[in-house]
Amino acid sequence: MAHPQSDPEDPARVVMRRADGSPIRVLVVDDEAVLAELMSMALRYEGWDISTAGDGATAIALARQNPPDVVVLDVMLPDMSGLEVLRTLREQIPGLPLLLLTAKDSVEDRIAGLTAGGDDYVTKPFSIEEVVLRLRALLRRTGVATATGGAKLVVGDLVLDEDSHEVTRGGDLITLTATEFELLRFMMRNARCVLSKAQILDRVWSYDFGGRSNIVELYVSYLRKKIDSGREPMIHTLRGAGYVLKPAR
Repeated sequence: MAHPQSDPEDPARVVMRRADGSPIRVLVVDDEAVLAELMSMALRYEGWDISTAGDGATAIALARQNPPDVVVLDVMLPDMSGLEVLRTLREQIPGLPLLLLTAKDSVEDRIAGLTAGGDDYVTKPFSIEEVVLRLRALLRRTGVATATGGAKLVVGDLVLDEDSHEVTRGGDLITLTATEFELLRFMMRNARCVLSKAQILDRVWSYDFGGRSNIVELYVSYLRKKIDSGREPMIHTLRGAGYVLKPAR
């Protein structure tokens, strides 16, 4: 069975790198070990170099030893406030981009985080894909990274523009919901690879979705109606294995 591609030479893959061509360095700070590992896996798939810390003191020490390009920082840590960690990291590395994570959703918490210097804010529970998208946008906005391979994914006559979120097939514009767009992007990044329902759930939906694979079947059917209707099919089912997207013959 083929596996998801992480090859930056894949023509259907857009890889963000530092200006010197080396991998983006990300520091993930969260005391929820499972969540931190899931985020790390998703970010490594982006081709980035990941370090993790479960508390503030470790995060500060790691940042001193190996300065990150961007930080994913939980506001609630066991040894100190995430906002205190933020201030310390900013003193060490002025202008360091930070994405804050929190279980709180009040306006006051958001204002406190952004006032303290956070560049963006995500409230738990969130989808791993949302964090990846926010980080990519943050890296572009702060000028830390450049995208190699262009902003478009192309498989056969199917084109997905990651910046404008426009999708066309054979030149015809296709309107997708946000979830359909993320599902198609994942499939196009892994064109010709068999993707299991579990892999799709991990990448497109929330990390605590509960393994309900029927939602994958439902959204694949939605995509087929929009992408393949009246055309040579590109999305194929391999019974017992998963789905594969490949150019029409």
